[in-house]
Amino acid sequence: MKVKVSRKAHFNAAHRLYRKDWDDKKNTDVFGKCNNPNFHGHNYELIVSVTGEIDAETGFVIDMKILKDLIKLEVEDYLDHKNLNVDVAEFKNLNPTAENIAVIIWKKLRPHISDISDLEVVLYETPRNFVTFSG
Repeated sequence: MKVKVSRKAHFNAAHRLYRKDWDDKKNTDVFGKCNNPNFHGHNYELIVSVTGEIDAETGFVIDMKILKDLIKLEVEDYLDHKNLNVDVAEFKNLNPTAENIAVIIWKKLRPHISDISDLEVVLYETPRNFVTFSG
């Protein structure tokens, strides 16, 4: 029997959506106010879910304390109060869209989650805009 367990977290970060190979007009047409050259920020909400079998010995799919600490180390400490375009290596040449941020978070967490469990990341950029990545 598989069970999904989830942990919520949040971080604040700034970014700018643009492509260096496009002119200002095209960047503005495609990315609108998210193309602000001085960046803009979001209060990101994150839900990390692990789906797997319940361990007969512990009763856990994953120890939530381990998941909490993992999210803090790999996501919150790494992204919180950062300018994603400037401070985060993965976004030096990758547009920091919500989609790409979710994929990067998943890639940072996946090596620490048992291979027999599934990992899902849901990232809310705003209360109404969110993306889901499951690998």
